[in-house]
Amino acid sequence: MRAQLLSLCEVDTTTGREDELAPRLCALLEDMGARIARQRVATGRHNLLATWDEPAVLFSTHLDTVPPWLPPRLLDGPAGERDAIVAGRGTVDAKGQIVAQLAAISVLLSAGVRDVAWLGVVGEETDSVGAHMALALAPQLAGCRLVIDGEPTGGRLATGQRGVTQMLLRCRGTAAHSGTPQFGRSAIWELLDWLQRLRGLPARHDARLGDEVWNVGLIGGGEALNVVPAAAEARLMLRSVPGSDFVERARALAPADGELVLLGETPPDHFPDLAGFPAAAVPFGSDAPVLRQLAAGRRVVLAGPGAIACAHSADESVSLDELGEGLDLNLALARTELAGTNGHSLPSVTGFEAPHRAVGRITRAEGG
Repeated sequence: MRAQLLSLCEVDTTTGREDELAPRLCALLEDMGARIARQRVATGRHNLLATWDEPAVLFSTHLDTVPPWLPPRLLDGPAGERDAIVAGRGTVDAKGQIVAQLAAISVLLSAGVRDVAWLGVVGEETDSVGAHMALALAPQLAGCRLVIDGEPTGGRLATGQRGVTQMLLRCRGTAAHSGTPQFGRSAIWELLDWLQRLRGLPARHDARLGDEVWNVGLIGGGEALNVVPAAAEARLMLRSVPGSDFVERARALAPADGELVLLGETPPDHFPDLAGFPAAAVPFGSDAPVLRQLAAGRRVVLAGPGAIACAHSADESVSLDELGEGLDLNLALARTELAGTNGHSLPSVTGFEAPHRAVGRITRAEGG
């Protein structure tokens, strides 16, 4: 798994450059005997769908990473294990997810289980355009009963994800000479006072998703240092929970010349529980609310190895042990759906783990 992850992370696939990964990824899938379909999303950007027989379980994750691209490197583990960690952009978000998912599919194939599929989508880090486009693949996934969307959740199943609301706060003032501010009205001060009132609002809480949070991502205003500013604006992102009334409360706190404009909104979503699998709230968004539409009953799992805390950072990394745990998790998830169906007689989770442990020893010894 280490060699595969290094190979994938050597390619810069920041959003918009996803097709750069296709030659290496398709080579891996072809070695696994997959039928590969490329779905055009935009010029130079394609989703990849790999199938074997008619799939009942669909594994999926995204091909793009956030900028800047950081080349992969090997680090020693905390106990001195040599080259036990792979660091670099995409190692955990989400090329490590690709490696753990494909390793699980390989074990399933070796056990004669072929009713699985794998889908790599573009654009998750920006607008989820690949996931939305992938809904057109529904006829090829007509028998899908479960989508497993890979993201770094520390091996726990996400209880759901908070919604995303993007909004623009705009204030108008009256320009004046900075030496005589009493003849004007500062839009910047009004905007800052508005934001301060918003900071005093109590946070809404959801038992499955956690607290509602919001962030001021961009702020600006004014024309010159010696002019009282006549205009100011801020762009906010809200991570909402069910029943949120943040937008209404924000509008009610606006100054007389303040305006709140909604720029985009995705509702919060709860994901189903699976008996025997620990679950926890996650702080990030994903393609899962879209991709779940490909499964009967909209059944989706959002889970994978590694920690979200290091994703998108200069220290992004994943350990080989975490990848192994991700392999076991993906196998166990598939077993819950596939055991006893279509004539399968699948081994227990412990039986699933044995091939991984053997593969892990071989690949690490050989530098794989």
